[in-house]
Amino acid sequence: MDLGELWAIFGPGVAGAVFGTGWWFWVDAVVCSSVNVSFVHYLPGIFASLAAVMFNCVKKDDIDYSPYDDGEWRLKLWLFVAYVVSFVSLAASVGLLIQDSLVKSGPSVWTGTAGVLQCVFVLISGLIYWTSHSE
Repeated sequence: MDLGELWAIFGPGVAGAVFGTGWWFWVDAVVCSSVNVSFVHYLPGIFASLAAVMFNCVKKDDIDYSPYDDGEWRLKLWLFVAYVVSFVSLAASVGLLIQDSLVKSGPSVWTGTAGVLQCVFVLISGLIYWTSHSE
């Protein structure tokens, strides 16, 4: 077995473990929070998960990288939108982290940190899965 075959076998499992780790950080922060966490704090993780699903709706082999051919512009547009959603969710989680560190009556800084970690891990898991499957 070469490295590509091993990655195709174990890559989805690694992606699932990374995805679960990201959501575990968030669940831990919500459970350990001393104040009620508003629904706005949940949105970056939800949108990061949506972006990971959007990444994986496109097969890696379907993308044509030829500069002279029109290619599948719909696939490229879909991936662009997925990247925009992922980076906006990451930016929103960083913004909520900053807000949580400045406001004393809101959730703790751990809640904001866990939101950032959740987005990072979920987006990494989407990219791990996307690179590991090619069918």
